[in-house]
Amino acid sequence: MWATEAAESLLRTEETFLACLARIDTIVLKPLLQAERSEQKGKGHSKLLLLLNDHFHTLWDLTEENYRALKQKVSISVSLCLQDLYILWKEDLFLSSYIQYFDTFANCVAAQGFDQAAKHKSEFWKTHKTALKQFLADFTSETSIPVALHTVLHKALRDHVRQYSHILVRLREAIGESPETELVTNAAKQYSKLQSFISQVLDEACLTKALWKSLGHKLMDSLCIPERRVLEDSKNLPVLASVGRTDRVLLFNDILVLIQGNNFQSFNLKLVWVDGTCSDQPAPEKQTLRIVTPEEEFVLSAKEPQMRAVWHWKLNQAVCQALNGKRDFPLWGKAREGSEPSVHRFFKYTFRAEGRLKNAVYEGEWSWGKPHGKGTLKWPDGRNHVGDFQEGLEHGFGICLIPLASEDKYDCYKCHWWEGRRRGYGICEYGNEMVYKGYFSDNLRQGFGILENPSSEQPFKYTGQWDGDKKSGYGVWDDKDRGERYIGMWQDDHRHGQGIVVTQSGMCYQRTFHADKMVGSGILLLEDDSVYEGSFTRDLTFVGKGKLTFSNGFTLEGTFSNKSGQGLQTQGTLNTSSDKQEDSITKVQLGLDDFPVEKRWPGIYDQFLEFIHLGCKEETEESFTGFHIQTSKELRKSQEYLFCERGPEDISGKIGDVLKELVQHQGLESLQHYLQKVPLPTPGPGTRHVPGASPNKHMAPTLGNTQIRAPAQQMAPQCGLQLAPRKSGPEAEWMR
Repeated sequence: MWATEAAESLLRTEETFLACLARIDTIVLKPLLQAERSEQKGKGHSKLLLLLNDHFHTLWDLTEENYRALKQKVSISVSLCLQDLYILWKEDLFLSSYIQYFDTFANCVAAQGFDQAAKHKSEFWKTHKTALKQFLADFTSETSIPVALHTVLHKALRDHVRQYSHILVRLREAIGESPETELVTNAAKQYSKLQSFISQVLDEACLTKALWKSLGHKLMDSLCIPERRVLEDSKNLPVLASVGRTDRVLLFNDILVLIQGNNFQSFNLKLVWVDGTCSDQPAPEKQTLRIVTPEEEFVLSAKEPQMRAVWHWKLNQAVCQALNGKRDFPLWGKAREGSEPSVHRFFKYTFRAEGRLKNAVYEGEWSWGKPHGKGTLKWPDGRNHVGDFQEGLEHGFGICLIPLASEDKYDCYKCHWWEGRRRGYGICEYGNEMVYKGYFSDNLRQGFGILENPSSEQPFKYTGQWDGDKKSGYGVWDDKDRGERYIGMWQDDHRHGQGIVVTQSGMCYQRTFHADKMVGSGILLLEDDSVYEGSFTRDLTFVGKGKLTFSNGFTLEGTFSNKSGQGLQTQGTLNTSSDKQEDSITKVQLGLDDFPVEKRWPGIYDQFLEFIHLGCKEETEESFTGFHIQTSKELRKSQEYLFCERGPEDISGKIGDVLKELVQHQGLESLQHYLQKVPLPTPGPGTRHVPGASPNKHMAPTLGNTQIRAPAQQMAPQCGLQLAPRKSGPEAEWMR
């Protein structure tokens, strides 16, 4: 019975409402839109009125469709149930339709759409002014057209929502306690909230409209958009900004604005952080809020704690709603009371201030006004960086592309970064096809690294030490064109100091170099196992004093010369006495004293020691070591297989496991196993040895395990000493 009574009441209400909508459409909307289409096509307020008309007809059609369906049920059925009341089971559809209409209506109000419509068609409304009188009980000749349009286009719909709520309240009272009570009660609450929503959006729109009129044309033209609403004004709730001579602070639903005369600064709320803790220090008597944005930081100061509290709360609510992409319903309800916006955000922003980021676009994660987390940074000149950021700087693993000025090519850095600069292990693929794999420091190649030029023009490979972006220290150079290899010392990109050269034919010599030039005497090992000690040219021609020891032990000592057309000549002494053969010469080993094993690759082992000294943090392991510990289950596929591209399941060993063995008196073997994964030089083309190993019997013996054992013996005690103080509790037991 009560459902039938509610349905009949609803039908009467809807019938009156539909008739009112028809009159509004005929008398107001159609003439209004016809005039707008003919004279103001494309204007902002015209688009708003067209959209308002669309939502008006959506509501009209929805109401009429359900009214007819309910009327038919009432005519053929004596008794109805709650499922027949469409404002219950289609509650969401009705609520969303009304919200869309009043959102658009409020936009028209805030953007002064009705004022513009009345102004542009004032003569039309003067002749049709009496037609508006039937909609307004208090209509007089003094009533302005904008006010009349405003009232006509919202009052009937707002009153109808109130009627829906009234019908549901009476229905709830009629059914008493029953299973349907909760359904009706919840629906009544939703329509009551809708009434509050309508009141608040209309109040906000009217306040915003008044604000635009007070600002002047320049500021209004720059700031006024239909969807923007003022939430707080420093003229109403005083607050001062520490930026320049700020006259006024305005909080909108999407931006924070500081007005300075006829100029202003605006800050997108999605990238505004509000720090309320700054009021506690250093001067608690000043009621301040610290505002942080990507390119500026300033303070808002209030006179009273209550004023500061309101600004703080409204700022936080506005930021939360901006991040969520929608306004709260109700706008300032208790549902979000006391909530704090997330510190970590994702947004796209273009930097405008002077500095290295000017005009750069960053898209990624933020924290307290700075890129922090994963992101992409692009400059107008084509540079871009994709990777990890920390406090506004590249920090962690990242890939950076730097275009070359003269060609459509890039230098590509796949590196670890520290506070905005390359540091640690990385790979650089240069635009000229050369590739560097090794360590960086302060953006420069530093420590151990491999530089290779695979192109057909002057192909080479350098494996060794770097200092300040130049080859310095011990290194191996493979000249693939000449089939020649240099093993020895470097300085400022030049061969400098002791060095060994292995030719394609198999000959080998050791000389002292100065800025790429050979100086002094040296040792030359010939293909037939003969050994020459003395001075010789780059093309291996004997000159000056020297001693030649043949493979059979005979020696020729004297002065050598090579005149054009006469071949090699010598003046000296030939010793064929077998009892005076110099066995030590025929068994000479090049490089054994000049390149001690423990000093050959400090650039690798120093990185490992630094990693140990800093506490062996797993997330920084790749940056220092350039490789991961592997067990026999799976060998690493390539040196390019970087830490950032692997998941935890790909890591077959932990640094902690190795170091645990190290301090359990198995350190040497454990550390030696770890260091065997170091990216030491690999064999070059045309050779059957690794750099530092013997191409013939006169060079130092194969150094494979020796290169690992020597540094492991030195590093083991240091590792134990560094790690022991860092652990406590159960984890320290295995270190004691």
